[in-house]
Amino acid sequence: MRRKLALGKDNGLTLVELAVAVLILSIGSIAAIRATDQSGKAIGGAHTRMLAQIAARNRVEELKTLGLNGSSGLPKTVTIGQQDFDVKMVSKRTAGGLSEVTVTASNQRAGALFITYPLQDFLP
Repeated sequence: MRRKLALGKDNGLTLVELAVAVLILSIGSIAAIRATDQSGKAIGGAHTRMLAQIAARNRVEELKTLGLNGSSGLPKTVTIGQQDFDVKMVSKRTAGGLSEVTVTASNQRAGALFITYPLQDFLP
């Protein structure tokens, strides 16, 4: 026996339904690609920021070892991981009489900043 198809039964997709489905999927795909691109940019700069932090931390340790007066002869530019970083130290006296030294290491792409209070030296 043959069955008759019920009236109003859906026999498939229309072209409009298919176009709407493709549009929704393409918008979702574009959003995912853009998110991946943004995270790649953020992660890509992490290596340079890490090297800048190492350069600044090394200068802080040199400052602790040599003292504020002995560290004046240290180089202004250091090379770490095949990248050059400009290292600057700015010192000032705090209200409590301590020496506050701000160490920055930076290049064209990233930078790092550390603040330390060397105890063995006082600013004149």
